[in-house]
Amino acid sequence: MSPQRVALVMGASRGIGRQIAIDLAQDGHAVMLAAKTTSDASKTSPFPPDPNSPQSTINTVEREIREAGGCAATVAVDVRDVAQIQHAVDETVRVFGKLDVLVYNSGAIWWSSVEKTPLKRFRLMQQVNPEGLYATVQMALPHFEKNGWRGRIVVVSPPIYSRFFRGKTAYAMAKNRLTGGTGKVGMSVLVKGLAMDFVRQNRTEMAITSVWPASTIESAATEHNRASDPSCRKDLRKAKVFSDAILAMIHAPPATVNGVLDTDEDFLREHCGVSDFSEYSVIPGSTPRRIMPAKFPTLEVAEQNDEGQRMDSTKVKAKI
Repeated sequence: MSPQRVALVMGASRGIGRQIAIDLAQDGHAVMLAAKTTSDASKTSPFPPDPNSPQSTINTVEREIREAGGCAATVAVDVRDVAQIQHAVDETVRVFGKLDVLVYNSGAIWWSSVEKTPLKRFRLMQQVNPEGLYATVQMALPHFEKNGWRGRIVVVSPPIYSRFFRGKTAYAMAKNRLTGGTGKVGMSVLVKGLAMDFVRQNRTEMAITSVWPASTIESAATEHNRASDPSCRKDLRKAKVFSDAILAMIHAPPATVNGVLDTDEDFLREHCGVSDFSEYSVIPGSTPRRIMPAKFPTLEVAEQNDEGQRMDSTKVKAKI
């Protein structure tokens, strides 16, 4: 029997990605789990493994979902390789028959100053973050078209504001007319731009949304920090807060979320009526410090209605 909805989660092996996949499955989605690392889940002991450890892979997540009665499959993919991305998207449709939801959680991270960020590390982040996202979205769009332009794309990328650049410029650099370069903010620019395309093309049942943690989420990175400072756990939230926000975004009307750059906490508060976030604290009774500003700048400005003649490079190229 064909499942009601099919989701492809890029970066589903551990931490946030694992939680998103598990919650999508519990919500009734068939989930294709995609990431680079694989393992023999039948030999993993103890099971389930620590979700923030290297022992957690797409295969162990698949086993978790299946043992809980859900529907899941896996595909190995290195998002630096366009052919592997194409295979992951095609395999999702081959196995489950369609694609309704795409979640791009893949990411490379290096937070440091420009002088302490090697060029090799910078290039890795560009390949995995904006380039991997762009390729994945491009390859998924034809399948959304086959669905009658009905679907959702959720991108793990930040709202755009000045403090995000502090101490992690290489990670944040965005490829747009304002700053040049590529990076996490470039992913948010793609969200805004593709959302405008959906509106302009009257694809009212499509939506692309960006989500980012308001407070630090427990992950492999934070587990590494815990070794040097155990007290940091009081500022952590469980990955469940993030996946709850994503599920809420997927179920919201397309017009409500298309082009939105939001945080997990703010979306749950404003659209789901959540006021008590204590259940998400890793340390019971603690109040994790918010790492995002209380209010974000709006990107809209007053514009004239007449845009003039819109240039389409594909048509220009055809004439040449």
